[in-house]
Amino acid sequence: MPVRALVKGWGDLLRPSVLRLVLLGMALTLGLFVALQAAIFWALRLWLPGGVSLPWLGQVEFGQVLSWGSLALFPVMGIFLMAPVAAGFAGLFAETVADKVEAIHYPDRRGASLDFFDGVLESLAVVAAMLAVAVICLILTPFLGPLAPLLFLGANGWLLGREFFQMAARRHLAEGPAHELRRAHAGRITATGVLVAVGLVIPLVNIAIPLLAAAAFTHLYQMVSGSAGPAARYRRG
Repeated sequence: MPVRALVKGWGDLLRPSVLRLVLLGMALTLGLFVALQAAIFWALRLWLPGGVSLPWLGQVEFGQVLSWGSLALFPVMGIFLMAPVAAGFAGLFAETVADKVEAIHYPDRRGASLDFFDGVLESLAVVAAMLAVAVICLILTPFLGPLAPLLFLGANGWLLGREFFQMAARRHLAEGPAHELRRAHAGRITATGVLVAVGLVIPLVNIAIPLLAAAAFTHLYQMVSGSAGPAARYRRG
């Protein structure tokens, strides 16, 4: 089921009506990411000492690492920070993506779009959570060495599953029942999230990951709930 939801989600992103949103989101994300990375470089150069000794890496001199000519940091920072930045813009399009997916695949089971302010709050919660996970993974990576990818995929997979399945479920269910349904299918949701999170380590592809998550978890919600599933009695009016 997780693999089927992911494959269907990728297929939907390539549909012209959705692809336009993906390309717009990529352009906005790249612009903001460059500005965010420049701000991070400036803050690090201003506040950090000249160097620090790290496990696995030895002595690291920040003057060299944070040099504007050190382009190697761009893809590294992109792995950790591109997804939170992209999630901010994905919040603008996630409801549209979910609605298009349901209109194409589940026309008799379409949900109701969230209230605008509810959608903004959901989006802000996703951005804040993804940014927190990204910062934690970025800090711990030098200390974990070869185990760092497991932390990265596990933490982001759990987070993507939790937040985007909840967003998909809230189109159909009240908040409480949506939580119940998510807990009942936690294993499938986390597995789908980990599969989606793999794309976070691929440059440029990671920009589209939040919209992929919106599509994939819309499919997963429909798969686990069904037209008369156990949560049908909780459906929103």
